[in-house]
Amino acid sequence: MLLLAFDTATPAVTAALHDGTTVVAESTRIDARRHGELLLPAIDRVLRDAGAAKGDLTALAVGVGPGPYTGLRVGLVTAAALGHALGIPVHGVCTLDGLARAARAEGVTGPFAAVTDARRKEVYWAAYDEHGARVSGPDVDRPADIADRLAGAPAVGAGALLHAGVLTGARGPEHVSAGHLAAHAAERLAAGGDLLPPVPLYLRRPDAQVPAGYKAVLPA
Repeated sequence: MLLLAFDTATPAVTAALHDGTTVVAESTRIDARRHGELLLPAIDRVLRDAGAAKGDLTALAVGVGPGPYTGLRVGLVTAAALGHALGIPVHGVCTLDGLARAARAEGVTGPFAAVTDARRKEVYWAAYDEHGARVSGPDVDRPADIADRLAGAPAVGAGALLHAGVLTGARGPEHVSAGHLAAHAAERLAAGGDLLPPVPLYLRRPDAQVPAGYKAVLPA
């Protein structure tokens, strides 16, 4: 197996290669406005660092969010194009699951929540048990609306840190890393488990709306 994983659902533009046993190369840049510019160079970088070519890949895993529309679609479109060109399967992974795995790797124990910034004073979040299995979510809510539900448990991620005054136990890691997302996907595939389809988890309607009516324009 040589699985390429990447995620653009958060400000982290992150890519990694997993050989079925371990992560062999990884690249992460934090820039909320340059997903389209940074993703393909990141993919080329991890392939070069691992001494691999695109033709060596056997599968792709892409973060499907939840996340903002503009950034999220960069990763999903890239995954679809690469998968089609190379003739390999494309799997979706919830971005919050990758963040949760990173949290456990950094020593978070017991039940906890993974929380990312959804803007509009809201957060995307999911709850996990002591084994790191998702038990609730993903959902989008205002921090105050979920504070009681998450009280007493760590909350990891940029959304938790941004609203640390409301969400108790806020801590890092701040963003998902493709290395942990790749490891999650590789383990599920090796065990014969299912992953998500590579379609976006938006959870809410986009900011841009089609106008309800158009002004009639008559020919001169």
